Amino acid sequence: MDGYGLSKHPGRAPQFYIIILLAIVVGIELNFVGISPIAALFWTAVLNGFLAPILPLVIMLISNNKKIMGDRTNGVVLNILGWATTAAMALAAIALLVTWGK
Repeated sequence: MDGYGLSKHPGRAPQFYIIILLAIVVGIELNFVGISPIAALFWTAVLNGFLAPILPLVIMLISNNKKIMGDRTNGVVLNILGWATTAAMALAAIALLVTWGK
């Protein structure tokens, strides 16, 4: 079975090992620049929380578009669950903004 992973020799999976090397170099650079890894993880999670509602929004719009999906558009139950999830994620991001610094 072909593929990538640490079980492969670097000569057989060069892209995989290049990505690992770049990740290590970036991690070392962050340390020398003085960026706390915990702070970087925190702010990455905050950014992800703000951007995350966009994905279910796009999925819901596509999955309800008859031009794209034809006869396979969402049913009522999936629409209720999908839009509720999208709204909950958006409300969570808004709640963070409203309560930030309180």
